[in-house]
Amino acid sequence: MIRIISVGRIKEKYLKDGMDEYIKRLSKFTKLEMIELKDIPVPDKASLSEENEIKKEEGKEILSRIKDDYVIALDLKGEMLDSVSFSKKIEEINTSGKSKITFVIGGSLGLSKEVIDRSNYQLSFSPMTFPHQLFKLILLEQIYRAYKILNNETYHK
Repeated sequence: MIRIISVGRIKEKYLKDGMDEYIKRLSKFTKLEMIELKDIPVPDKASLSEENEIKKEEGKEILSRIKDDYVIALDLKGEMLDSVSFSKKIEEINTSGKSKITFVIGGSLGLSKEVIDRSNYQLSFSPMTFPHQLFKLILLEQIYRAYKILNNETYHK
């Protein structure tokens, strides 16, 4: 089972439509659960301590949703993988006895230290910063691609 916990809700119809398409495609391979948490607004010119407090509050809500899952934190400082290596990582986790992989996408400030510390693995898709709403679609596409690779099914390169 794959679970995606993200801070912030999707509002744009085109992103919802794209996500719905990949959720439908993924249903052939695995159960999927999407959990969208409310983001805390960041005041203009917030201090570093205010930003850390917001991340900490969002982190508490994220951690309350995690049990004994294998947690992959999406973090700019994480390891970068190509699609084949990503599929192998998913396979490795599934064969290690963990039945649930939880991907965590932070809000606009990123993830709290507590969430990073709880994660089993930190993954970065790019040194670029993506809007977290768009990133959910990108993540779903890459998870779908990984399952296609694992099942020896063709998927465009």
